[in-house]
Amino acid sequence: MSGVVTGCGVVSAAGDSVADVLTAIRAGTAVRADVRDRFAEPLPETEAPAIADFDVRALLGRKGTSFLDRATALAMVACGRALADGGLTLDDDNRHRVGVVLGTTTGSLKSTMDFSRETLVQDKPYLVNPVLFPNTVMNCAAGQAAIRYGLRGVNATVAGGPLAFLYALRYALNAIRRGYADALLVGGVEEYTPNTAWAARLTDAGPAGEAAAVYLLRRRGAEAVGARAEVLSVATGFAPDDADAGLAGCARRALAVADVRAADVWALAGDDGDCPPGVERLPVRQALGDCQAAAGALAFGALLARYAEEPAAAGRPALVTARSRDGGVAAAVVRGWAGGGDDHR
Repeated sequence: MSGVVTGCGVVSAAGDSVADVLTAIRAGTAVRADVRDRFAEPLPETEAPAIADFDVRALLGRKGTSFLDRATALAMVACGRALADGGLTLDDDNRHRVGVVLGTTTGSLKSTMDFSRETLVQDKPYLVNPVLFPNTVMNCAAGQAAIRYGLRGVNATVAGGPLAFLYALRYALNAIRRGYADALLVGGVEEYTPNTAWAARLTDAGPAGEAAAVYLLRRRGAEAVGARAEVLSVATGFAPDDADAGLAGCARRALAVADVRAADVWALAGDDGDCPPGVERLPVRQALGDCQAAAGALAFGALLARYAEEPAAAGRPALVTARSRDGGVAAAVVRGWAGGGDDHR
């Protein structure tokens, strides 16, 4: 059993739709916003691929948003957009079969580091602000999204850095295949803060970016009309000695499970892996920076936008790939159709 994507929700420096992400990738230049006045702490750059003018209160209202960290706020907005775009009406009969699976790197790095610092600088017995603690938990974004939208099904957070979205997609696909859920919001989120900016600079991965991209994945046969794509398979692996060969092998396994020939692949979304001649490449990093856990979700979105505008590609398989510095690899096989797309502006 495969999973069918029927809704998209995106918040990114490029814009608020998968079409905007694709446009930024095609431009071939980095998206930049002025970040000089956003934080009291110093930053390694004056401009970065960060989201401009994001105001969670304006988008979701004041109730329940006062103490949200940025990553959680981004994820909640993207989840709401994916639900609305997918046309899924929630009620007491189905909400226990609908859940959330989000990919992350470490949750909100800023929240964790700020809370840890409080334990060192506040008066004993370490009078830290308890309101800050929930934001330090890795699954804060998934939990808050479920609470806000009344989702009582599977709720999971999968850590994996650049692999996180594909890990989350694999988790969600398995949950649907095993009958634990009928629909899941699946995505990845990463915030831009001084903490992530300096981490990216010190590891030569920068500039740091930020985004949240979430997709409504439904059990095949239960999906509404207007399905955008079908996720046929996801494979993961670990190849610390030769990540290139490991990723190639991972892609072959994913194709084999999906019963797809490598020669039939027409597009490859993501920054990693060799792209054979004649296969269209959709990279993310050059346009949107190092988005870590959101990178794979943005690549997936760009692929959906490409399917939406290209009727000749309908039904043809594509790959989404990713790898980490320690040798982790992952690949997903996707088959999309024209006529999808979203626009929340």
